Amino acid sequence: MILGLTLFFTISVITTEKVECKGLESPQYTVVHSESDFEVRFYRESAWMTAPVDEISFEKATKDGFHRLFQFIEGANLNFSRIPMTVPVLTSIVPGAGPLHSSAYFVKFYLPAKFQATPPLPLPELNLQPDWWKSQCIAVRKFSGFARDNNIVKEAKKLALSLSRSEWANTTSTESEYAYSIAQYNSPFRFIGRVNEVWVDVGGSRQMVASPSLGCILKLHWSCK
Repeated sequence: MILGLTLFFTISVITTEKVECKGLESPQYTVVHSESDFEVRFYRESAWMTAPVDEISFEKATKDGFHRLFQFIEGANLNFSRIPMTVPVLTSIVPGAGPLHSSAYFVKFYLPAKFQATPPLPLPELNLQPDWWKSQCIAVRKFSGFARDNNIVKEAKKLALSLSRSEWANTTSTESEYAYSIAQYNSPFRFIGRVNEVWVDVGGSRQMVASPSLGCILKLHWSCK
């Protein structure tokens, strides 16, 4: 009975949101937990296009991956389809050594709803690959300014510290191949009011010990069935 009341109360206060950026499409999510310096979101299954990059610098990797992905959405695909730009531009860091704790990067564009089921195949020379996301719970910390080599690790550590002091301690997913991701929502030509986020996968494919918002609300009630 208590479990049922908790589930009802928690579901009654979560909200479904989408980051707006001048009308650009973005993946929808549901906030299942919110604190002053971070929130936990539930993202459903979705399709992205991904550019793998072997590079030490986050900034150089993002620029390289963005350039290849932009060619893809401008028509460098087997369908010659023009695909609308979306947000965020997501750069996932593969854990490794070095000052940025990285060994490689994956730069990603979310695919618009029209192309979710059947993404156009990229031209082979772009070295891109579709990325099919399972539903998952992601802890998110916002930060302003530009995402740079000299600040992304600091922001990721701040999120890790916040999580360690919350009910989400020890819930970082062991299934994820990425240490963390940086989401950028603005053009590089925008200098004021910029929005960036650090993303860390905190599971959702299992009921997490000691609740963590009821296993990300029991994986949002089995993805709403």
